[in-house]
Amino acid sequence: MLTIRTYEQTDWDAISRIHDAARKIELQLAGLEKAFLPLEIAAKKEGLFEYPGLFIAEENGKVAGFLACTEEELAWLYIDPLKMRKGIGRKLTEHALKLFPGIYCVEALKGNEPARKLYESFGFALMGTETGQMPGNEDFTVEVYSLRRPQAL
Repeated sequence: MLTIRTYEQTDWDAISRIHDAARKIELQLAGLEKAFLPLEIAAKKEGLFEYPGLFIAEENGKVAGFLACTEEELAWLYIDPLKMRKGIGRKLTEHALKLFPGIYCVEALKGNEPARKLYESFGFALMGTETGQMPGNEDFTVEVYSLRRPQAL
């Protein structure tokens, strides 16, 4: 059984493990393996705990993924690699959009087609790609898909 709930401090070890494993996959899809930073560093540099929405997907009592968002943006979505492609990211996204119906933007690393397809299934449309410095790890240049959800504007 899958439940979505608000983050608690006791979730830290689980989301760190999930982030670190899933982030490596995400970076590999984008050809940026060397840009990896563990959550212990990334959370501080990118202000993870400043997001008003920080949600946990829990399956049978175990953390399976997490999502962070603002009222306008989906910002973090990481799923345990052993649980990917089983609807957990979809459930987290549905939860965020229900609580924050004004969310209209999201970015995904270019090459991360699974994320792009998930967001497009929620009505986000590809507006193009953008190039810039990787947030939290500015030594790396990244290209991202920029997606917008017009019905939320």
